[in-house]
Amino acid sequence: MTERIPGLEGLVPDGVQARKVATGATWSEGPVWVPERAGLIWSDIPGNRILEYTPATGETTVYRGEVEFTNGRTLDHDGSIVQCSHGRRRLERDRGGEITSIVDGFDGHRLNSPNDVVVADDGVIWFTDPDYGITQPAEGHPGEHEYGACWVFRYDPAADDLVPVVTDMVEPNGLAFSPDESLLYVSDTSEARHIRVYDVVDGMPANGRVFAEIERGAPDGFRVDEHGNVWTSSLDAVIIYAPDGTRRGEIPIPEKVANLCFGGPDGTELYIAATSSIYWIPTLTKDAAGRP
Repeated sequence: MTERIPGLEGLVPDGVQARKVATGATWSEGPVWVPERAGLIWSDIPGNRILEYTPATGETTVYRGEVEFTNGRTLDHDGSIVQCSHGRRRLERDRGGEITSIVDGFDGHRLNSPNDVVVADDGVIWFTDPDYGITQPAEGHPGEHEYGACWVFRYDPAADDLVPVVTDMVEPNGLAFSPDESLLYVSDTSEARHIRVYDVVDGMPANGRVFAEIERGAPDGFRVDEHGNVWTSSLDAVIIYAPDGTRRGEIPIPEKVANLCFGGPDGTELYIAATSSIYWIPTLTKDAAGRP
């Protein structure tokens, strides 16, 4: 019998381990479960394509090619996909395969390369904007820092208003809200390699402080579950932290982990994007937002 994963009682069923369900990518990122497709789509950034895994058939197919190096994505309230494009240096929407721009510049300057994104309960879109798409040859196109930094932005579609909200990081990357959206978590994948947490006061982050230090690898992408636990990538595992920052345990993965999401018919299945593959493990919880 497989041993239970220490520290994860009540979060992962006893006797289960992560299982590889799809492979064939160069660098897997940006997974999201799409209910209307009953499947997972994710980015193969250097492959410049989006892949799709359908659990019912076990098949992995190319969802779209020549996608201008998409990275992170999430679902909007209407079920459309909001995704980050390194190549187009913008945030964009995929509605049934039709791609449109959401926002591509700040104060007259192009963005760097939007990386990861969340949609709040009020419909406002928050995203990180590090520079990997303009500095890493396989992840976009060479370019310049036009506004001179790497920030987290808050975009209000109703007002067409883009505001920088986190400016104290070197390379902001993954981000997620606590279940009640009173806290915003943001990872820094520069030499700091930590996750910071901010109080959300009147729609703006404040009182930033370190939530967790990642000992191996980097906290590239992460999710917060309905109980407030943070599930984050690292070099060789998904590490889970309690809401107070206490390290609960980890799920070993035999490839470098980039990102993850909850999905499946009831939202309790964890899909892990790791280098060339997607790994799957059942859990006893689900995403804090109730959306993948």
